[in-house]
Amino acid sequence: MLNVVLAGPEIPANTGNIGRTCVVAGARLHLVEPIGFSLDHRMLHRAGLGYWENLDVTVYASWDDFLARCGLAPDGNDPRLHLLTKKARRTYAESTYRDGDYLVFGSESSGIPEDVLALAPARCERIPMLADRTSLANRDAWEARDRTLHPDGDEDASPLLRQDICGNFVDVRDYRISALNLSNAAAIVLYEALRQTGFPGME
Repeated sequence: MLNVVLAGPEIPANTGNIGRTCVVAGARLHLVEPIGFSLDHRMLHRAGLGYWENLDVTVYASWDDFLARCGLAPDGNDPRLHLLTKKARRTYAESTYRDGDYLVFGSESSGIPEDVLALAPARCERIPMLADRTSLANRDAWEARDRTLHPDGDEDASPLLRQDICGNFVDVRDYRISALNLSNAAAIVLYEALRQTGFPGME
């Protein structure tokens, strides 16, 4: 069985959609606090529809609690972990997935915490996306809005000091606005992992 991990989810509808996907894919869902909503939130259950009560879901007090309770390496550098981030060189399609692996996604506003990524760079994977100039006809308007939100942004500053429109830290030399919705990203990677592990009907 595959595992989907949401570290610090903030939007209940995304978590509800992901929970629904986990049910129909036979995957477990792991929620790592802080969680930005109550698990009784109506938007969570509306997105999950009648599936939520059938979901195998566990909540953890922290990242360290998650690692310890799942028997994963305490530094997070465990081969069963797949850390999905825009800051990876390797794509998810270049990875090998096995039964029991954990597909980890960070919060909608800031992704997986930097300290977690720094300890396990070999575990990081990304979903390839078109460059802004190709995918967004109104790219200039988005960039202008971002400059308004971050007027004192220093182009030479550390990439960790600048955030994109979604709140993700970016390398200003490789600036991307384009980003997938969390529930879309989780579905893309989960179904590749299911394909590789022999999910029925995906031969």
